[in-house]
Amino acid sequence: MRVLIAGLLCSGTLLLGSGSWIHVKAQLAQWLLEGAWVATLAGLDRVRPWPWADGYPVARIRRAGGGDLIVLAGSSGRNLAFAPGHLEGTALPGEDGYAVVGGHRDTHFAFLRDLAIGDVLAVQARDGAWHRYRVDATQVADTRSDRLPLQGPPGQLLLVTCWPFDALVPGGPLRYLVSARTVQSNT
Repeated sequence: MRVLIAGLLCSGTLLLGSGSWIHVKAQLAQWLLEGAWVATLAGLDRVRPWPWADGYPVARIRRAGGGDLIVLAGSSGRNLAFAPGHLEGTALPGEDGYAVVGGHRDTHFAFLRDLAIGDVLAVQARDGAWHRYRVDATQVADTRSDRLPLQGPPGQLLLVTCWPFDALVPGGPLRYLVSARTVQSNT
């Protein structure tokens, strides 16, 4: 009986630890990315937050209610484990164009669940200028039948994450899209 209890305790500890690791890694990465972002704002280009990093910071998103997220160049699964990722081929967040950023629903982009039409996000571009975006639409898309909009009007930011937020199995074909349009910029 003691061996069974000890085995259950060890298994439970391992499961909790592995389930918590993604959250710890996401927070630690944002801390390391902050230093790389400061160097980027100082004029350095493609500053890697750690030596083996595949990406470098390209923007900062300030969530309504506080909290910043540094956005990495590239939207590979490896990059998304550490930070929201900018989709290659779209404008950089804060630039005049159509920008697409993806993130995990259970870490960095969990806040998308609480965004409503009319909420405002702030985005800091690499030149240090802040750009404000107002949420103008949300929708759920099924990647089996819907194409994600990779092009759109200038001055628009599309945030993408998996759906539903409380799914037990990660991934799946559904995506939650938050569309926001530029409302004001200042330096």
